[in-house]
Amino acid sequence: MLIGEFTHNLDEKKRVAIPAKFRKEIGKKAVVTRGLDNCLFVYPLSEWEKVAEKLSTLPMGQSDNRNFSRLFLAGAVDASLDSMGRILIPDYLKKFAGLKDKVVITGVYKKLEIWDAGAWEKYKSRIEKQTDILAEKLGEVGVY
Repeated sequence: MLIGEFTHNLDEKKRVAIPAKFRKEIGKKAVVTRGLDNCLFVYPLSEWEKVAEKLSTLPMGQSDNRNFSRLFLAGAVDASLDSMGRILIPDYLKKFAGLKDKVVITGVYKKLEIWDAGAWEKYKSRIEKQTDILAEKLGEVGVY
């Protein structure tokens, strides 16, 4: 299970180290794509295959399905971890997520998210103020 929050630097070659805690579960190859809320998603290859398969079953007659699938799948890139556990972030994904020097890598169960550190702090601050409301909504669907 991928959980936790770690701050790392994006180097001048657009590489970021995957935290050692996550490397075994991520494996040697991963997939990086546009995420939601202006972050990047990093999937272990086995999990990516499940997500991509689910997307491939969506009815393509609905424009929302086409649009999301295109953005999510076309924006994906294979990422191999180097000997130091780093992955390369392509320019278009770096721009999408607004990544600067400092990034936060979060474990979100079966995937990682990569956030610009400033954007993560703003997002986290906003969401932390809504935890009671979010807990109630989760309770309504039997999760919490």
